[in-house]
Formats: sequence, C-alpha cells, structure tokens
Amino acid sequence: MTLNSYFLQGSSREQMLMQDLVNEHIKIHGVEVYYLPRKIFKTDDIIKEIQSSKFDDSFLIEAYINNIDGYAPDSDIMTKFGLKLKNEINLTLSKERFEEFISPFLEGISSGIRDGEITGFTFADLITRPKEGDLVYFPLGERLFEIKRVEHEKPFYQLGRLYTYDLSCELFEYENEFIDTSIAEVDNQLKDEGYITTINLVGVAQTATATVGVSSGRVTEIFLNNDGYGFTSAPTITFSDAPEGGHNASAVAITTERANITSILRLEMTNAGAGYTEAPTISISGGGGAGAAATCSISTTFGVQQVVVGTAGTGYSAAPTVTVAAPPSGINTAVLNPIFTSSIGAGINTVRILNSGIGYTSGPISLEFSGPTSGIGTFYYNETVTGQSSGVTAVVKDFDSGTSVSAAGTVTVIGESLLRVSLNTGKFFEGETIVGGSSTATYIVKTHDLDSHDQPSDSNEEIELEADSLLDFSESNPFGEY
Repeated sequence: MTLNSYFLQGSSREQMLMQDLVNEHIKIHGVEVYYLPRKIFKTDDIIKEIQSSKFDDSFLIEAYINNIDGYAPDSDIMTKFGLKLKNEINLTLSKERFEEFISPFLEGISSGIRDGEITGFTFADLITRPKEGDLVYFPLGERLFEIKRVEHEKPFYQLGRLYTYDLSCELFEYENEFIDTSIAEVDNQLKDEGYITTINLVGVAQTATATVGVSSGRVTEIFLNNDGYGFTSAPTITFSDAPEGGHNASAVAITTERANITSILRLEMTNAGAGYTEAPTISISGGGGAGAAATCSISTTFGVQQVVVGTAGTGYSAAPTVTVAAPPSGINTAVLNPIFTSSIGAGINTVRILNSGIGYTSGPISLEFSGPTSGIGTFYYNETVTGQSSGVTAVVKDFDSGTSVSAAGTVTVIGESLLRVSLNTGKFFEGETIVGGSSTATYIVKTHDLDSHDQPSDSNEEIELEADSLLDFSESNPFGEY
C-alpha cells in the first residue's frame, strides 16, 4: 500500500474531521458576506435568456478570500465602448455550512413550486448549491459581486469527499433586477442604479380662481322646445346679436341617447350676455341631427353675465364645489357648474352658468372654489406604483416628501414631493394620479423627466475630463493642423 496506513483514506470520521478543520479555518481567517440567491421569473423561450429575476432573500455566511492582493490584477480593461472596471474576487465557502444553512431554504422553495404553493417562477427547481448568477455582497468593500463560475471539485476529493465551493465573482452590473432584501446596506447599493425616472408630485395642488361679471338684459333661462334627433355630435348653439353696447350670450348643448337615438338633453349657458331688451332667438345647427328648437327669457335686473377662469388650478380628481355669494336683495342666488380640463383631472377650464340669479348689483361677486385633494401617504421602497389613467407601472427607488402634517395617523403632504422610480412599463401622464400598491399613497404627477437615468457606467466622466484637457474641442478640427 502506497498511502499512509495509519489513515483510512475516506472514513466518515476522517471526512468529518477534515470538514471541521475547513470550517474552523474559514471562521478564523474569513469574512462575513451576504449570499443572495437569484429567483428567475421569466426567460426567453428560445435561448433561455433571463428576462426577469429578483433578489429578495439574503443569508449571512462566512467566506475565505483567495485573492491575497484583494481584487484580481489586470481587471481594468479598455474596450471599444470605453474603460471597463472588471473587478474580480475569488471566495471559498464551506460546503457543509452552505448545505445546512442555505440549501434547505432553496429546497423549500422548490418543493413549494412543485406542489403549486408557489407560482410565477420559470424554473421548476432552484439549484440547492451556489450557482452562477447569484450575488454576493462584500461588506468590507461595500460592493455586490455576481457569481460567474462555481468550482465544486477543488480540492479534488481529499479523503474521498468535497469540502468547499470556490466562487469566481465579478463586480455586479445592474440590469433592472428587482432587489429587496430588507437589509439597508445591501438594498442601498442599487438605489441609484439602472434607469431612473424622476417625478415631481403635487401634494396640495393649486386652487382654481375666477372673476364674475354682472349685467342687466341677460339671458336667464333657456327652454328646450324640441330635443331633435339623429345627432352624431353636439350641435352649435347661436344667439341673435345683442343691441349695440351689449354682449352676445353663448351656450353649449348636452346630448343624450335614448332608444339608439341621440338627442339634446339640455342647453347650458357659458355666457348670459348683456344689453338685451327682448329675448334673442336661438338657432341650433350642425351635429348631424335635425328638429331641435329652443327659446329663452331675459331679465332686466342685474345677474351673473360671465365667469372668466383666472387660474385653472391643478390636482383636481373630482369636480370642486363652487360657492357663489347671494345677491343683496336675496331674491335668487346664481348657480355655476365647473368643467374639467380633461379626464385625468388637472384643472378647471370652463364654468357654465346654470342659473344667472336675480338681484345682484353691479359690484363684484364673491366666488370660491373648493381646493383639490391633498397628496396622502408615503411610498415604500421597491413597491409598485400605478398611473390611474395611463396604466403605467414602476418600482419605487426613492421618495422625498414635502412638508407633511400628521393628523389621526394620516400623513398629508402640503408641499411638492419627489419620487424616483425604475422598471417603467411606459410614460406617466402629467396630471394623472398615481397610487402605491402596498402603501396606497396617492399623489398627482406634476412633471417628470423622461430622459433621467443614473447609470455610472454610461458616463465615463474620468475619460471625458481627461480628454478635455488633451484636446481643444473649440477648433473645427482638433485632430488636424492648427
């Protein structure tokens, strides 16, 4: 026998002793790292390229650094796209420690997938050993590394067993993976990485304002004598001209459909006019219909003639209430109807006169709009937000609220807020409401930067600054003769 006869060369006790020595060596001379297993949600059907994955679990485990000089030498290389920092690190993990501490968790997920308790994964099973594509967070350097190769046969079957995993890792390049380990020092590494859209949110939006004009000889009421039929769009309403020095009244038609026939429901004044001495005639034209007719009445007493919107306001998600001061005589208070700019609720474009009132003097009339809805709540890191009009979703990276006031456990933001998101499915609409999926926080989008992104590898600021010092780009041909 050529081997030492005092050793059995593979007994369970010898293997256990060897494993204990390896474990103890790593515990004494190693460092603590976080191991982040990759969970794959979607892959390409043809080449099986990973299209969607996440890291939402982490395990603290000891590892031995094999690179005695730190990061591998000659790791900075020049490519046709610029300087690439390809920092590498080689780590050794205890096979026993990994199998006892991490593998049962991965096996539990795999069993849940097979039993149908866990859904959404592309792969039916997760590999219960360290695998390529998983991440390792190195606290001493505050860096994330991606495992590129796993060597599980080094050293090669000493005493007939394998004791370690050797991990060849490179500095992680973020590609919009979803990372939420609940460990701040890990999650913050990627807070500013990937494509980031910056959104300015409105907490308490601007309240609309308007001025009110009064006059005599105005139209007080419109009577719809015949609602017509066959309209494909709202017809045009025209009043006969007011006498010299007066103002023409104006109105809009509101259509409705009954029994597959579109007719006029009512006519609403937008301007009551002024100076009429007798009721003007009303003509209804256009819209593809026929048979509609209307008349009106006038009043010689002062009433609301016209409402001019001074400030449309922002952030309205529902029609505001309009409060009109009563006339001094108290005969009949005017009734006004504010109209939205658009369905996403930005501001008030028009105020229609439903009732011009009776008994007003020529002085100014007090008019008040109710304020828009305040921004409520706080967005959570890595939660999904959804635009209520666009349907666009994105993942929250950072949220900086404005000045907030707390009342009964509810946070109301009264200033402008800043939201940074990534993984956008499209473009948000300015003026639409966005809601957090977990926090239910609700805000209005004021503006957003479509071209904003934070990807340090795209900048190469060091090369750019160095080039500026070497080349005079003010010349028409900096590479030719002066």
